[in-house]
Amino acid sequence: MIFSRFRRGARPDTISALYGMIVAQARLPYFYRDYAVADTVNGRFDLIVLHLALLLDRLAREPALRELGQGVFDRFCQDMEHNLREMGIGDLKVPKEMQRMGEAYYGRAQAYQAALADADGQALVDAIARNIYGGSLPGPAEAPRLAAYMRVAVGDLAAQGAAFLAEGRLRLPDPAAIPAATG
Repeated sequence: MIFSRFRRGARPDTISALYGMIVAQARLPYFYRDYAVADTVNGRFDLIVLHLALLLDRLAREPALRELGQGVFDRFCQDMEHNLREMGIGDLKVPKEMQRMGEAYYGRAQAYQAALADADGQALVDAIARNIYGGSLPGPAEAPRLAAYMRVAVGDLAAQGAAFLAEGRLRLPDPAAIPAATG
């Protein structure tokens, strides 16, 4: 249709910029060294999902940004499929693995959203313990510190205006700036 050229959709460079920023954030060595997230394929996936869930929740809060959010999610799916193929997953297994990853994303996103809405801070720590640390915590401080990081990230994202995000700009907190939990 001729009018499709005039629709204002999310630009691919904006989508790539936002997605690239959450991937770069998730790859910060600090998370693996000081937050004790496993530096494995699964650990990296879990941190990307954590950041993706936070960003998509923020974008979904404004109707003008929902299409952008869908574009970022689609970019995530493309990246995951590409990574599966690079790891040697065969064509017949890719759809099943993509379904598994999609279910993992939606399950974690729901768990984080519910836990962030819960006044009890322990709910978020428990969700992180299950999803990031696989139920076995490396120590008593890491999950509470990651929960504190997530809460700061939610606040930072809420403070970023729609125009700022629509331009493909994003600010996420420095994980080193979040104090370690003391018991």
